[in-house]
Amino acid sequence: MSSNEPISVQEALIYVMVIVSASDNAMTDKELATIGDMIKMLPVFETYNENRIIPAAQRCGDILQEENGLSLVLELVGDVLPAKLYDTAYALAVEVAAADLHVEQEELRVLQMLRDRFSLDKLTVAAIERGAIARHRKV
Repeated sequence: MSSNEPISVQEALIYVMVIVSASDNAMTDKELATIGDMIKMLPVFETYNENRIIPAAQRCGDILQEENGLSLVLELVGDVLPAKLYDTAYALAVEVAAADLHVEQEELRVLQMLRDRFSLDKLTVAAIERGAIARHRKV
């Protein structure tokens, strides 16, 4: 699949999670488990065939290898996702970034790019990020 072939809304959400996880060149087991768990648990994925997860992630990885791959993925995701799912996409990205309890500079950069691409307001961003901090806090 090339970067100009259409993808589903669910695949666009998977791409968002993959770009955050891959941004620091190390997709950790915790990040991959978080991606899998969210796909199994969240209503936005209830009609998505789980057998398509790995091929979708691989297609995203292939696009990332192209020249300006990250920009291509962000454009593709932005074109496919309806505006009502921008905050959902950002929340998924934050969950993946927080999964291993350490957010790398590259992950922060991708999160900033997502905020910009989706034109998310500061209050929405703060609420999503604060929720992730609360969910991942240890005793």
